[in-house]
Amino acid sequence: MTRMSGAKALIESLRREHVDVIFGIPGGAIIPIHDVLYDAEDIRHILMRHEQCAAHAADGYARASGKVGVCMATSGPGATNLVTGIANAYMDSTPIVAFTGQVPRPMIGKDAFQEVDIVGITTPITKYSFQVSKASEIPKIVKAAFYIASSGRPGPVLVDIPKDIQIETDDVEFDHDINIRGYKPNYDPHPLQVKRAADLLADAERPVIISGGGVIASGASSELVALAELLQAPVAITLMGKGCMPEDHPLFLGLLGMHGTIASNLIVSEADVLLAVGTRFSDRTTGKTEKFCPDAKIIHIDIDTAEIGKNIEPHVPIVADAKRALKAIRKHLLRKLKKRERTAWMKKIRELKQQHEEMSEKEGLSPPRLMKELRKLLPADTIITTEVGQNQMWAALYLKMYKPRTFISSGGLGTMGFGFPASLGAKVACPDVPVVDIAGDGSFLMTEQDLATSVTEKIPVIVIIMDNRFLGMVAQWQRLFYDRRYSSIDLGKTPDFVKLAEAFGAQGIYVGSLSEFRNAVKEALRSDVTTVIDVPISSEENVFPMVPPGEEITKIIKER
Repeated sequence: MTRMSGAKALIESLRREHVDVIFGIPGGAIIPIHDVLYDAEDIRHILMRHEQCAAHAADGYARASGKVGVCMATSGPGATNLVTGIANAYMDSTPIVAFTGQVPRPMIGKDAFQEVDIVGITTPITKYSFQVSKASEIPKIVKAAFYIASSGRPGPVLVDIPKDIQIETDDVEFDHDINIRGYKPNYDPHPLQVKRAADLLADAERPVIISGGGVIASGASSELVALAELLQAPVAITLMGKGCMPEDHPLFLGLLGMHGTIASNLIVSEADVLLAVGTRFSDRTTGKTEKFCPDAKIIHIDIDTAEIGKNIEPHVPIVADAKRALKAIRKHLLRKLKKRERTAWMKKIRELKQQHEEMSEKEGLSPPRLMKELRKLLPADTIITTEVGQNQMWAALYLKMYKPRTFISSGGLGTMGFGFPASLGAKVACPDVPVVDIAGDGSFLMTEQDLATSVTEKIPVIVIIMDNRFLGMVAQWQRLFYDRRYSSIDLGKTPDFVKLAEAFGAQGIYVGSLSEFRNAVKEALRSDVTTVIDVPISSEENVFPMVPPGEEITKIIKER
């Protein structure tokens, strides 16, 4: 045992978890921890300009690196400002650990200055929330927090530390075994369920795979591609699954659901056997659930038991790690599957995919065309983050990705303002790789203050703003479904994004043509400071394809 303060015990515990960066903002209830950080040369603290951005940066760091992201805030408003980022990580299964300061133990429950019950607030949006009751608990709680965040279905964990515990000294022991009662993630698939799944797939005439974020989280991309090639089964993706398969692969169908490609939505709907891996069958993916894949036998692989049967009832449920389950199914199939030629099926897929490609051939500064041009300019391993709205869907539909962990977006919560701070976290995780945030003007304005972080902390990223001066996705819905009654969506003429970027010490570039856009991206790739590229687009631009809300996914609007 070693005698030390709670703050020192925390920093030593983080070292033992191999934490090298923390995103946060200090405050009164967490000053003792920052005082110890002052001497911790092996742990970098990145001072964000808003705690929400700290949580999003930790999220981006985790998704890009595959490690646990760490953020930190003081009590009260510091802690509550983390909540949106924590909820975002929870919905998208991102492993982060959030540390919050708390008022001293004798003041808890007395409405002290900047007191808030952050454990109560975050319990529904974390895998677990801890409040430390004495300094000697810190090593064990930290170890448990990182284990819970990164094991099973990943997700956020919160650790709340009262200020007096940070200061007090106690005998501290670091070598703890973690054994959490009731928490035993199941990684290995049941052999009988594997056999049932393999038998269905072997006999299928029109097998289709849906790949979700669980494939990326488990590092199962190569297993996914290998199984798809063995079966000659096309692969549709959820938003969280983007990057799980090279998008130039002949079996790749594209995004599925409300803004799914024509090929994905129609081919999935014609499947006789559907293998869904690491996806929760969200409403944006399935459309009207009672009309989803009515003729298919459904196999659902997910590590979270709670997701099995929650939205879609599978014929073969498999609770397991995606990588192990896919490997086991393929191994079983290799013993019995005869190679089949699906000539007519593949011909239909090619024809439907061509329809999608034709939708991106508009001239000028149309977003689909911009995404195609951008792909030509960026290295294959470039990390793309997105904001939320039309910009997100244009990127998901028309910007091809080739590697896992290179597309980072807010899926389940749909958090405007996510993409820019997430890009900073991704760049910290992967400093030698270009990082580009595809933004809308509305989303970027929600977190643009962290341009100061990107410049001061020397974290150069590229922001491409699809600038229509509207809240574009809301406007699209009002245009299509509310008789063009544009209510509360006009953002006006301010700000000038070039001047805004320059005010923070970043580089700002306004473009007015495709050639100027290409030159701006090339210049941004060479820059050692963050570059904001302002791209004016028509306020009448729509994201197509689109399935109207509440409809089945075959009811596709291609243009209007």
